[in-house]
Amino acid sequence: MSELIELQDISLKAADMVEEGRVHKSLYSDPEIFEEELDKVFNNTWVFVGHESEVPDSGSFKTSFVGRHPVILTRDRKGNLHVLQNRCRHRGATVCEGRKGKTKALTCPYHGWGYGLDGSLRALPKPEEYDGVFDKKDMSLESLRFETYQGMVFATFNDDIEPLVDFLGGAKKWIDLFAKQGGGYPMKVLGEHRFNFPGNWKIQLENTTDAYHFPIVHKSFVSSLDDATADIFDFLDGEGFVEDLGHGHSVMVMIPELVDLEADLDQPIPARFEALAAELREEGKSEDEVKKLVRAAHGTGFNLNLFPNVSCSMAFFRVLRPVSVGETEIQHVALGGEGAPQAFNRKRMRLHEHFQGPMGFGTPDDGEAWERVQKGSQSGKDGWILVNRGMTRLRTSVDGNPQGAVCSETGMRGAYQQYKKMMAAGSTTNTAPAEEK
Repeated sequence: MSELIELQDISLKAADMVEEGRVHKSLYSDPEIFEEELDKVFNNTWVFVGHESEVPDSGSFKTSFVGRHPVILTRDRKGNLHVLQNRCRHRGATVCEGRKGKTKALTCPYHGWGYGLDGSLRALPKPEEYDGVFDKKDMSLESLRFETYQGMVFATFNDDIEPLVDFLGGAKKWIDLFAKQGGGYPMKVLGEHRFNFPGNWKIQLENTTDAYHFPIVHKSFVSSLDDATADIFDFLDGEGFVEDLGHGHSVMVMIPELVDLEADLDQPIPARFEALAAELREEGKSEDEVKKLVRAAHGTGFNLNLFPNVSCSMAFFRVLRPVSVGETEIQHVALGGEGAPQAFNRKRMRLHEHFQGPMGFGTPDDGEAWERVQKGSQSGKDGWILVNRGMTRLRTSVDGNPQGAVCSETGMRGAYQQYKKMMAAGSTTNTAPAEEK
């Protein structure tokens, strides 16, 4: 009983550290709060684990995480998707260590138990020793509930949670718009890279709808652009906005004219994109197709944050994974079109490399800023982090949501209010196994 009271006190303390326009820096650095977040947040909501295009064929797999729990996204021989716990039912060893690929079976390296891509136990050494002990059909890899939207796969340990479409709510409209950057082709994953930064996961969660930092942190990126493109990224005084979409989700519109990539396609192709247009024409595309592909190649004009772990950020997915209170893994996922012209997908990769790639302009600068926030959170005995910019200048969006200027912190406040709600609530009865301390 005393342990239960202690855990309740931790979550209440964490919830109390979120106020209307500020959060306490202990949320970045308190290891007890971090452990509670893994249960209260990551084990009890929809968590992004991958995209359907990453497991395109029967036998395909991709390893991922739900919080700290390793899982495997698979496509079985019948073409059905599964999200399985990456844990042998015998002695608990992981059955898959590769990031992605194709296989006929998942085999435990410790004692050789073999599982199908649907999780069923297919074979094990010395099966006669288990006669009368258990039935193989009862020893499948444990499955997680999962649902998909626009090819994005979300999983949860909470069997009682609302349907994914309800959880996404107002974000569905923006996911639909984001998916248009396939240029008329289904969106697919082209590649990825991962890195860890020495900071708390919520620091990155705040970043994706923070336009205020862009002209300062990303000055080197803007200086690498042609004049016309640099002018487009000078958006702090523009008509953009940040909108709280509910359930912790938010959208930051930086370039309103690029929200719908299929609008205004009758406009002439800008001269700076003519080289790409010429390549597409050489591949036999009609002028209408060329205009659609050129417009889609350069990404949307907004960042969409989906609580708690994935962003649809202009032209790529950014996925976060909490490793420890002071360490987070970031996965940047380049996106293109399934079956799209080679020139289109190549341009998408070059743009990804320019900003988000490991040698790009954006990732190193962002990473240093996140690291400095974590360092600063260690300073002093007391201290609050401000998220109150634009609080008194809110308006109501066309969808009935709170909306502020593009440089407001409206999205951060929305995310923290969802966090506060979840940290103040009790754990569900159908949650994941307790985290090992």
